[in-house]
Formats: sequence, structure tokens, C-alpha cells
Amino acid sequence: MMIVMVIRPPSFIPLPSQPNPHETMLHVGLTGSIGSGKSTAAAQFEQLGIPVYYADDAAKRLMTDSAPLREAIEREFGPGIYLDGVLQRKELAARAFASDESTQRINALVHPAVHDDFVAWFAQQSAPYAVREAAILFESGTYQNCDAVVLVEAPLNLRVQRVMQRSGLTESEVRQRIARQWPDAQKRALTTPKDFILDNSGSEDALRAQVVAVDAELRRRGA
Repeated sequence: MMIVMVIRPPSFIPLPSQPNPHETMLHVGLTGSIGSGKSTAAAQFEQLGIPVYYADDAAKRLMTDSAPLREAIEREFGPGIYLDGVLQRKELAARAFASDESTQRINALVHPAVHDDFVAWFAQQSAPYAVREAAILFESGTYQNCDAVVLVEAPLNLRVQRVMQRSGLTESEVRQRIARQWPDAQKRALTTPKDFILDNSGSEDALRAQVVAVDAELRRRGA
């Protein structure tokens, strides 16, 4: 476990209705690139009794269940995104991720909805801290709302192998997906002394030992 001292950018503007960072329960962000093992770390936090909000799962749910979000997506990307109320994910991906500009447009619709959903979820929790697991915690700027961030890292080649084994994608396809994400160094540069960097280049037990250590420190801070 490593602590990196980097000054947080001064341009942060708090999102409306964000959890109050001065409340007793800490808001902890958990992130990592594809194949890093952030989902494994999230499950380990849950095993320690910590509530975890899965932002990617929430986004998928809200794009189906939230009428205002469905309507906004259809207005932005045109008809055919929903058929009989069912989200056509391949069609949305073809339109929303065709360019950086269109990706920013879909993110501008989905991220605020996920954030408000998280705020409502967070208010219902009772624990020393609650974890928000999100693939693009840094890219979206959400990390700036967190009392601490846990960044899970693993070597690139190991991440490629893990994703290939679980997804059936080719090495080229996996590397293309990785190329669309921020590199670990860019994320690490935004961490501060209160954050945690977990090395997941070893076994699941080795990762668990680090999660247990982070849990103990976060419980101390939230006491």
C-alpha cells in the first residue's frame, strides 16, 4: 500500500446534493482500470461489512428505470435507442461512443443521474464509511467528492490476460478498450496523501490483506 503526495487541482466545484464531507460517515471512492481487480476489492470490502455502491450497475439500471433519463437520451441520440421501453445497448453504444464528443454527451446525461441516485443511497447507509465503486471515478471528476480514494493497480499484461480469460475478447480488443481509459499514472497523479493505492499484481489473498489494512485505517478515520 502506497501513499502519493500530489496537490489536488484547484478547479473543483462541488456537485449539488453531494454527500457532506463533514458528516461522520466517510465517502470513499474505489476505482481501477479494466482488469485491475477493483470489483474483487469491492467484494472484499463488502465481506468486511462495508456498503458498496456500484456506479456502473446503477447507470445501467437508471437508463432503463428512470423516465427522465430515458427521455433525455432519446432526445439527444434520436429514436431507436429504446424499443418498447427496452434499451438497445448496441445501438446506444454505436451512437454514444462513436466519438469523444458523443461520449461526453452521454456522460453528461448519465453521470448526474447516477450521482443523485448515489446521494439517496448514501443517506440510507449506516457504517464507518461507504464505498462508491466506479470505473471512471477520476475521469468524471467524482473523486473530488470523496473523503478518500482507493485506486487498484495491476501490470498491463496481467490486466489483459485477466480480461481475455473472463470475457472471451481477443488481445487486440482488450487493448483497444484499455487504450480508451486513462493510464494508471494519470490517475495516480491525482491522488493525495489521504488516498490508497493497492497493488493487485499478486494473489487474491494478497489483495485482501491490503483491503483489510485500508479498512482498519478508514474505520479509524470515521470513528
